[in-house]
Amino acid sequence: MKEIAAKALSLLDLTSLNDNDTDEKIVALCAKAHGPFGHTAAVCVWPRFVKLAKAELKGTNVDVATVVNFPHGGNDIEATVKETTQAIADGADEIDVVLPYKAFMNGDVETARNLLKATREACKGKVMKVIIESGVLTHAQLIADASRLSIECGANFIKTSTGKTPVSATLEAANAMLEVIRESGKPVGFKASGGVRTTEQAADYLTLADKIMGPKWAAKMTFRFGASGLRDSLLASMGFGDKPTESQGY
Repeated sequence: MKEIAAKALSLLDLTSLNDNDTDEKIVALCAKAHGPFGHTAAVCVWPRFVKLAKAELKGTNVDVATVVNFPHGGNDIEATVKETTQAIADGADEIDVVLPYKAFMNGDVETARNLLKATREACKGKVMKVIIESGVLTHAQLIADASRLSIECGANFIKTSTGKTPVSATLEAANAMLEVIRESGKPVGFKASGGVRTTEQAADYLTLADKIMGPKWAAKMTFRFGASGLRDSLLASMGFGDKPTESQGY
């Protein structure tokens, strides 16, 4: 389990997307992203904290991710592009954009497609993760269709959830999304976000990825966990003595 925990930690987007986030909390978050245990893949913060996180993580191998069109997945393309452009200017390495999933569910695929394509253009050269909100889509066919659309629009990753809905990541959703990635034949990654809090849960997702995509597939550019509480469980499994704490925002 120690080896699995170390791998999962290297694939973690350490996340804080709370309404009461402050500069001090983001500084503390960034400090937790690297240490004697190694480092996480990224930190994920609100757009207003990107510049601060980038400065705090200078000289580390930790990327800075942020969220746009978040968490409601609205239809405002102009606002999403503006948010994305500013985040990139502030130093964001990765953009996690919410699919307009309500429009998508209502059959308005074009709105969803146009927003994703516009965001892809705005963050050209950067990693774009598309959050499909699988816990709301619920049906495997809808999840698969949203995943295919996201890949068609240039997603580097497809991501389960915002972490702001009653149902977040599930193994069933992960299975549907990974199958679509496999079928696409494209170098697209998967991100399990929301509700993954223990080493054992992380191991289940990595095992599923191994089964569908192959045992050497999961790496920083193909697999991520989006979580805040998971870090402590992983460190405990690695023997660093941290006790698991309650998740704070994911």
